[in-house]
Amino acid sequence: MVRFIPNTGKQREEMLDFLGISSEEELFSDIPPSLLLQKPLDLPPARAESEVLAQLKAMSSKNAHAGEKVCFLGAGIYDHYIPAAVNHIALRQEFYTSYTPYQPELSQGTLQAIFEYQTMICELTGMDVSNASMYDGASAMAEAALMAGAATKKSRVLVSRAVHPETRRVLETYLPLQGLKLVEFGLKNGVSDIDDLASKMDDDTAAVLVQNPNFLGSLEDLAAVGDLAKTRKAMFIVSANPVALSILEPPASFGADIVVGEGQALGNPMNFGGPGFGFFAVTEKYMRKIPGRVVGKTVDRDGKTCYVLTLQAREQHIRREKATSNICSNQNLCVLMATVYLSLMGKKGLQEVAEQSMQKAHFARELLLSSGGFRPLSDAPFFNEFALLSEKPVAAINRVLLENGFIGGYDLSRDFPEFPGGWLVAVTEKRTREEIERFADCTRRVEA
Repeated sequence: MVRFIPNTGKQREEMLDFLGISSEEELFSDIPPSLLLQKPLDLPPARAESEVLAQLKAMSSKNAHAGEKVCFLGAGIYDHYIPAAVNHIALRQEFYTSYTPYQPELSQGTLQAIFEYQTMICELTGMDVSNASMYDGASAMAEAALMAGAATKKSRVLVSRAVHPETRRVLETYLPLQGLKLVEFGLKNGVSDIDDLASKMDDDTAAVLVQNPNFLGSLEDLAAVGDLAKTRKAMFIVSANPVALSILEPPASFGADIVVGEGQALGNPMNFGGPGFGFFAVTEKYMRKIPGRVVGKTVDRDGKTCYVLTLQAREQHIRREKATSNICSNQNLCVLMATVYLSLMGKKGLQEVAEQSMQKAHFARELLLSSGGFRPLSDAPFFNEFALLSEKPVAAINRVLLENGFIGGYDLSRDFPEFPGGWLVAVTEKRTREEIERFADCTRRVEA
């Protein structure tokens, strides 16, 4: 206990005496006895720290992870290379323990790091203003949909079925609570069905939501979707892959009003699915409706450059009914890692990551198709992830791959029953030619 609650018996007695009570139980006297546990916790006998650590390591060794297996699984979280300097800087005490920088005179380093992050997100997305406090890509898109409803005073939000299924589930949770109706439009050839979108749009459409590249890895026709949104005066919201943005035309070029996304690919480890962080950027028109925190650059009374929180419209700053968001958690550690990563990679470095990922993904797809056990789900252009239809059970393919040192692709039938045998494979710059060839060869060994 001393390691985790470092108070001596004498110190505890002094604290109780100061509070005017005789026992720690009195601290909880307001809790009805019927709600208190009346027996000891059902726990095994105490063990030495070394024994506990050994047991935890033995338990964790049962996990198949990308540290020991070659990973071809993406579906929203990606195995990119992270320079050692990212972790080294992020673990510095002044960053690792930082919280929301309410006092600018004490937080200039943290505030400047956030400001630089916002600047780089704007450069990638082509947008005017970025915030720095979304939980993840899914909640960022949900906040964008809520913002669109509030800004347009309309009640219908259209989302593509090609958007990440977990994001769509978050939207289903958020939107009804604000009186918004979520309407899904379909897929065609692995991308959003433009005809279906057009048939479902009306004058009460607040926003159209798409993902690019979408969950199936395909590149959407953002120009067509954006034009349709504008014909009904609906907001156009794009969830983007930040690495892909280094080589693709930014969503701003197609009239996007809000660009969001999951930032894990920027210098954050996979961490078994999280944490990551959401990015959120808007045009200047919607600057004052943006949720979360925004850092601005100004000067102090001596004329020196300084950084402050600005446009603070969260519920702890203004009246709750007028707040743009109730998100209060500080994602700054994850954001800092992204900032360090982007600074180290630079424009050319990030472009090289994107180009290598894309080229290796196309190489892997051709090898898998030539093996004879797969056919393409779509012929749409793609970035670093692609969907195939397998003649063999996906579970069997992934089992054989795991036995041979690989983490296989995502079973699409879990979320898309219309694609039995659907298999989503991700390839990043980390994958070597030899790994890709062995990966493809292993799929040939699976029995039908």
